Amino acid sequence: MQILKPDFTYFQSIKDFPYQENFVDFEDLNMHYIDEGKGETILALHGEPTWSYLYRKFIPTLKNYRFIAPDLIGFGKSDKIVGWKNYSFDLHFRSLENLIQKLDLSDITLIVQDWGGMLGLSLLAKYPEKFKRVVILNTFLPIGKKMSFPFKIWRMYAKYHPSLPIGGIVQRGSYTKLSKEVIDAYNAPFPNKKHKGGAIAFPLLVPANRNDPAVKPIQKARDVLSKWDKPALIMFSDKDKILGGLHKFFHRLIPTSNEQQKITIKNAGHFLQEEKGEEIALYIDQFMKDELRIKK
Repeated sequence: MQILKPDFTYFQSIKDFPYQENFVDFEDLNMHYIDEGKGETILALHGEPTWSYLYRKFIPTLKNYRFIAPDLIGFGKSDKIVGWKNYSFDLHFRSLENLIQKLDLSDITLIVQDWGGMLGLSLLAKYPEKFKRVVILNTFLPIGKKMSFPFKIWRMYAKYHPSLPIGGIVQRGSYTKLSKEVIDAYNAPFPNKKHKGGAIAFPLLVPANRNDPAVKPIQKARDVLSKWDKPALIMFSDKDKILGGLHKFFHRLIPTSNEQQKITIKNAGHFLQEEKGEEIALYIDQFMKDELRIKK
């Protein structure tokens, strides 16, 4: 298994991500994370094909908390494994297990989006005692049912594209036009195709049948969330062509989500943290202060 270290020269031109680099060992790999501020712990998980840069706009608003955002293996400033077949749900899950254990995290407010949801909510299901609240942004918990035709096309595109255009994917998933500097920042971790194994793998790792190894932990996540008795806030955007409308699934699934105000993030696409980061962070601050609970 060939491991690539990130080329940090590609990150030097990023001007809006001034956060200190931290690393934790995971097997033979280094996992990067940002760890800003002090107070209650927030753990924010990105998805496909982004990295912790996606959460940069949250940190100033949530400065009174300890804000931790890792780069999943194969993304951001974490090590990359060459070859998409070397990635698995289990690899990513174990890397997050390793992170919360080595940092000795507890009373966590979890923020998840996209693949961060599949992984993070599965982590919550295994260690519910470590989590105090959950914030669910555009994501889903698939259990191997029939895939839509557009998603099948996306899987084939990721698998066979000569060099997946990461920044272009983020732009296509966004409602507003992103600046060249932002696109460059999303491209920075991926100087060539050899670095893109993790990004290629994620669409192919979404469970395609009930025998997929990811189905069992994701089903457990559904089961645990269906009995969740701690605070849960669901915020989806209104212009997401990928997972739009799936907020209804989570409102039906999680009993306590209906104790909070119903919030829709307007004029944002799939990568809502990028387009409306400050607004979302303000809602999260209110949620953590118990200011969004519906008064009876």
